Amino acid sequence: MDLIRQAQTGKPRLAPGCRWATHEGQPVLLFPEGMIRLKGTAHAIMELCDGRRTIQEIVSVLSQRYRAADSARITEDVYSLLSSLQQKGIVNFE
Repeated sequence: MDLIRQAQTGKPRLAPGCRWATHEGQPVLLFPEGMIRLKGTAHAIMELCDGRRTIQEIVSVLSQRYRAADSARITEDVYSLLSSLQQKGIVNFE
């Protein structure tokens, strides 16, 4: 299933074996092959990927939080990040 169809019904969450941790005082995502340090928007996006919200709901929350930002840019950032992390096996969809 492609990310566009998953956006309508799928709810992103961390894949099994992935988890949040702290490294040198910064939040990181641990996954079987390594670690990713997430900052700014990427961190905000991933905090909302709890398996309860669709991608559209995540975009809506971020658009409310960052009212000055262009909603099309927020949507693009969310899709880009989730697509990349899905390809790496860090994110999957319920």
